[in-house]
Amino acid sequence: MRIYPTIFRLLFQKMDPEKAHHFSFDALRIAEKVGVSVIARKLCLPDASLRRTVMGIDFPSPFGLAAGFDKEGAGILALADLGFGHVEVGTITGAAQPGNEKPRLFRLVEDKAVINRMGFNNDGARAVAPRIRAARLALATRFGSHRPVIGVNIGKTKTVELEQANEDYLVSTRELAVHADYLVVNVSSPNTPGLRLLQGIETLRPLLTAVGVEADRVAGRHVPLLVKIAPDLDDADIADVATLATELGLDGIIATNTTIERQPLTSDAFKVAEIGAGGLSGAPLKARSLAVLKILRAKVPAGMAIISVGGVSTGEDVIERLSAGADLVQGYTAFLYEGPAWVRGINKALAKALAQGRSLSKA
Repeated sequence: MRIYPTIFRLLFQKMDPEKAHHFSFDALRIAEKVGVSVIARKLCLPDASLRRTVMGIDFPSPFGLAAGFDKEGAGILALADLGFGHVEVGTITGAAQPGNEKPRLFRLVEDKAVINRMGFNNDGARAVAPRIRAARLALATRFGSHRPVIGVNIGKTKTVELEQANEDYLVSTRELAVHADYLVVNVSSPNTPGLRLLQGIETLRPLLTAVGVEADRVAGRHVPLLVKIAPDLDDADIADVATLATELGLDGIIATNTTIERQPLTSDAFKVAEIGAGGLSGAPLKARSLAVLKILRAKVPAGMAIISVGGVSTGEDVIERLSAGADLVQGYTAFLYEGPAWVRGINKALAKALAQGRSLSKA
């Protein structure tokens, strides 16, 4: 029996979306701190058959949590107990910032979608760094060599001009790279003015080069580096990013971020227009995210990782992405609608598929 959808309908659906997020996130964190989530840890541990090595990192499952849920590294342990193979923290900026004015998070329940214009609200790289360090140590103690992986997603501080963006990303890199299993350069959120201009090849090349060099220097090891791109790039621009990533020897690409498009939607058009600007995530993004994945897989070397995210709701969705060439898959918006048991259900579906002889990789 699926209890959470009833709880969502009776409680969370009537609550302001951002308040509901904080309420449920705080509940997960409290459960972990008082030891209740140890039960979840045992129940939700991914089957050993799901383990895979990507970017030289051992993942206990190919399914993980996308950036945006845990913006500040405050709930990594609680989220790991639910069965995520990795938790991507962030987006984190060089300086602390409050984000955009509220309200800034909106549900489109009919579409199982969300529109957000959060604006990278976070405590800043210096404050977040010790949380990630502590979480890594705790995960190693709890899970051993097959612990969930921690990705760190960094972005531009809103008040920093584009001309100074590279140095701003380096501020975060110096604080966070040493604690990250992998590092993501986010240049694709629609909620920081001008940020998506950094996806242009002429600006993206020096940014990724600088971050990659600095990350390895401060960490004293190679930190796998990925770039996260928007679904709104046209196919030619996506191909150009793939070419650049190959030339620079990036470890991977995350595709995709939220979209500024508003089709296809079944929600009332007036309601959608009234919400206004922001990035759309959830089920409506499924087709475009899958299309971008296929373009990238055809363009980048087999050894370059692609993490597919956008419109992923079910175990079959994850299998479809892996079969289309994704090395890892992330979800987020469906988590808000389906609740904490969602992760366990996806991992069980993946393990069942393997037991039936189905492949979880590109044919």
